[in-house]
Amino acid sequence: MVECGGVRLLIDAGLSAKQLTLRLGSLGIDPASLDGILLTHEHGDHVKGLKVFLKQHATPVFATSQTAHVVRELGIEGGTWKTFETGQTFTIRDTIIQSFSIQHDAVDPVGFVLGSASRRMGFLSDAGHVTRSMTESLRGLHGLFVEANYDDGLLEADTKRPWSIKQRISSRHGHLSNDQVTALIRDIAHAELGRVVLGHLSSDCNKPDLILGQLQKNLVEMGHGHVGLHCACQDVPTEWFAL
Repeated sequence: MVECGGVRLLIDAGLSAKQLTLRLGSLGIDPASLDGILLTHEHGDHVKGLKVFLKQHATPVFATSQTAHVVRELGIEGGTWKTFETGQTFTIRDTIIQSFSIQHDAVDPVGFVLGSASRRMGFLSDAGHVTRSMTESLRGLHGLFVEANYDDGLLEADTKRPWSIKQRISSRHGHLSNDQVTALIRDIAHAELGRVVLGHLSSDCNKPDLILGQLQKNLVEMGHGHVGLHCACQDVPTEWFAL
């Protein structure tokens, strides 16, 4: 959930419509007040609640043309669909939204940078590796939400997942590891980066203290110990952070 200049945007809708409504309500947000839902890609854990939610609220949905086509083929209708092409920048009232391509096993996955000329926040999830164009898109941010899906050692030691699933997770079209996230943030950290929120942590193959400790150590070494770090929990909404 991002609010910028009075514009309220939900990024993805992977929880049930009931949970989306309850969690928005716990933050004092009426779901009917949303100005849009931005979709990163079509996987179920990012669109699962959309079908029922759009039956209850005529919220505009913003997605790439390819993602919109796949999602609507799944029977998810309702709302108003507004499509854009990967890399395109568009506005919702005074909020500027820049999309950029990411690497994931989806039809046309994207990340976002949202904000204004004075404050910008990045959103990056479900990316198998960090490309130069992704890094350049995320420079100069004041806040960042980024996935930190797994720790290499914990994924390797995991006995629940077959080798093929582990290979998919760690592939160049899978998810970001703690080491990859740390390298990215080392590359883009600067004096005005105020907050990094980490999400999409595997409940089996990562631990908040691992990534928080690793990132804090690296940021302090670089002279950026001022950056606030937070791991988003799967069970309860994260508190509001102002940038």
